[in-house]
Amino acid sequence: MKVKVLNRSKHPLPHYATAASAGMDLRANLEAPLQMAPLQRLIVPTGLFIELPVGYEAQIRPRSGLAAKKGITVANAPGTIDADYRGEIKVILVNLSDETHEIADGERIAQMVVARHETVEWEESESLEESERGAGGFGHTGTK
Repeated sequence: MKVKVLNRSKHPLPHYATAASAGMDLRANLEAPLQMAPLQRLIVPTGLFIELPVGYEAQIRPRSGLAAKKGITVANAPGTIDADYRGEIKVILVNLSDETHEIADGERIAQMVVARHETVEWEESESLEESERGAGGFGHTGTK
């Protein structure tokens, strides 16, 4: 699938690291490094603008290594870029560690997955069909 992209960053376009990768890393596009204090949230620009086809979204997800090693994750994971959005892709990061972290220009800060989605049409009803699970939720199957 081809997607139009404007790259106003200083960095190469996101790409798949392997043939089976689902996501492409997004890089910070900064004039100067940003300092993230513990529990601080920052909106980090990427310099990328995209035009997705209707019926698709771009999901902005954390990078597992950054989250596991540094405690830096995407605050609204997954963030959603809708097909009709034409603004710059920006990533809401949060520092969940107890140390300040520096975000450098060009640092890989998140990953983007482009996915198809459905649009629902609600059908109001007075009841729902029974299922094996029923209304069980939030740990109803136990821990073991």
